[in-house]
Amino acid sequence: MFEAIRYEVDGPVATITLNRPDAANAQDTKLLDELDAAFDLADADDEVRVVVLAAEGRHFSAGHDLKQILAGNDPWSAMRDTAEGKLRHEQVMYFDRCVKIRDFRKPTIAAVQGACAAAGLMLASMCDLIVAADDAKFSNPVLRMTGAGVELLVEPWELGPRKAKEFLLCAETIDAHEAERLGLVNKVVPRAELGAAAREMADKVALVPPVTAQAVKDSINRMLDLQGQRESWRYHFMVHQFVSNTATALNAMEARKQGGMDAVKAEQRGKP
Repeated sequence: MFEAIRYEVDGPVATITLNRPDAANAQDTKLLDELDAAFDLADADDEVRVVVLAAEGRHFSAGHDLKQILAGNDPWSAMRDTAEGKLRHEQVMYFDRCVKIRDFRKPTIAAVQGACAAAGLMLASMCDLIVAADDAKFSNPVLRMTGAGVELLVEPWELGPRKAKEFLLCAETIDAHEAERLGLVNKVVPRAELGAAAREMADKVALVPPVTAQAVKDSINRMLDLQGQRESWRYHFMVHQFVSNTATALNAMEARKQGGMDAVKAEQRGKP
């Protein structure tokens, strides 16, 4: 049924596994479409009480699939050729689908290992709880690539405003233990124990009656909305669109197309 993900149900727990390990689980169109469909399956199954979002291979997710974007060979490529089309594409594929996971009525747990970068961090942050392997690394170097972060600016809400500025402006990488100290993740476990730890947490959550779990999750999310989370994300989404259409960003995108992925990797390292 799926190619870019796996979907499995075991008792009250559904596990959705990103399954592009050779691409560090970079998020291409197929993966995002299948991820959205898998959450719909979990939503429709009343036996499922908790969803675990995991990833195959060394890394949770390296972010957006820049190779696909540069190649322009996905179904949305023609739409992205205009500013209006790009806005619509990113609204549907990234903003709406991420917020849908954040608002998902059942509790969600991200199990994170290796690189969790940019849109990978955005995706993990949509989950209610995060269990991290001790080899997990969290980063968002997109500012050095002329982008205003990614579509949802999760960092101020996860790290606090001052630490978020340092994280983004200095292109810092946070290891798992620092992420736990800052409140970005709930628990750090040895890499070999990640799956078992996520399942153990899911089984604990599954003991809560569904109506109670949904009510408390909604109440906490409502608190965040009253603090301005949803509106701040909407504001940043428009800022992201504006910055992406400046001459600086457009010239950089053209240079990437001309220079290929070597240019992208150099930018991520902060080199000219």
